[in-house]
Amino acid sequence: MTTDTRSADGLPAAVQRADVHLQHAVEQFLYAEAEHLDNHRYHEWLEFFGEDVHYWAPTRMTRTFRERDAEISGPDEGAFIDDDFPFLRGRVRRLTSGLSWSEEPPSRTRRLLTNVRVAHREDGDLDVVCNFWVYRSSSGTRTGSSVSASMCCATTPAPCPSRSASAGSSSSRPRSSPPASASSCEVSDDDG
Repeated sequence: MTTDTRSADGLPAAVQRADVHLQHAVEQFLYAEAEHLDNHRYHEWLEFFGEDVHYWAPTRMTRTFRERDAEISGPDEGAFIDDDFPFLRGRVRRLTSGLSWSEEPPSRTRRLLTNVRVAHREDGDLDVVCNFWVYRSSSGTRTGSSVSASMCCATTPAPCPSRSASAGSSSSRPRSSPPASASSCEVSDDDG
């Protein structure tokens, strides 16, 4: 028998409500990041993060129900991306050099984000969870990847980067838009 614990507004305890303005700010940050990446504005995207960023995209393997705790790789295991700020800067430099043979001509991508959930943590940070689909087209090939992501974000708001400028866990530290600093970002491919 399970105990049905409900919040003061009658919702199950597992459902947490975020302030509408905070929810909107988090969503706008995620949308701005996706837009910058999709439009190849990598140098501006890099400005979203502080020097102490740890951008981590662990691998994900389909596991049996008993092994679900090992589905996403740990910090000392394999990852698609496990970069600090200098490595991210190097990625941007390589992608914008014209010498990256796998991205010349550059892929066309679209990131579609949905189901953004924001929850407050006891330490004052936020847990942000969302799902997104990355559609990629490059030299006549088309691929799509279903991805789920979660991140822990500090709640210090800051202004969003200018949209007038010329044209994605376990850490990312955004510095340009609420949430102003994220201390963890896990991105894993649902296709396993």
